[in-house]
Amino acid sequence: MNILIVDDEALARRRLASLLAECPANPPHRVSEAASSADALAVLAPVDGRGFDLLLLDIHMPGLDGLSFAHRVRALAWVPAIVFVTAHTEHAVSAFELDAADYLTKPVRLERLQQALAKVQRLREMAPHTPPVSAQTTSGEVLVIQDRGRTERVPLAEVLLCKAELKYVTLRTASRSYVLDSTLAELEARHGTQLLRVHRNALVARHAMRALEKHFDAEEGDCWAVRLAGLAEPVMVSRRQVAAVREEIAHG
Repeated sequence: MNILIVDDEALARRRLASLLAECPANPPHRVSEAASSADALAVLAPVDGRGFDLLLLDIHMPGLDGLSFAHRVRALAWVPAIVFVTAHTEHAVSAFELDAADYLTKPVRLERLQQALAKVQRLREMAPHTPPVSAQTTSGEVLVIQDRGRTERVPLAEVLLCKAELKYVTLRTASRSYVLDSTLAELEARHGTQLLRVHRNALVARHAMRALEKHFDAEEGDCWAVRLAGLAEPVMVSRRQVAAVREEIAHG
């Protein structure tokens, strides 16, 4: 994998790079470093993140912290997996709300790092190579995204997941993410025929739902999750919505 380490501490970056060198891979991992979020954005921005499979991201950094930086990364055309690496465990819930692949605490152990890399590799292998095409979705509706002076129209038929994160909603398609200045309640009211509420913080595309399965979450324990065509990671389903999701998959 092509991996970018983002940490303001040089010793921490060197330790991670040394541990990565001990992790077997064929071909070997390619490791780059950035001392700040600004440095990392400079590396990512010219190619929209393409080429990096994984970010090993510190949380407490001067300037833009790791959680805020992760929000920026989600708006890139090509979104690498994110594994947070930090000495502070209190941010774990926020990290997983950002769909982080894993959360490592310092000092990082080699075995734990290998587990995180294996998880990221599994997610990459599960991701489809091409965006799904749904014959069931014929709506010509679009969502208008405005971000840093740029206005873009995103076809609703391409939206797979809408997830509430802090003050914004993140839209996920098969190929990229967008940040929308709206609320899930507004999206549900306007597009409820295409989007189904599966959790207090998530709407999913009805046409993209493929499976409902048992899942284990660090915060909620044993629970349910729905698999979407076009996304590698499952989406948590609240207990009160399990019946609705099962019905949609069976008869939708």
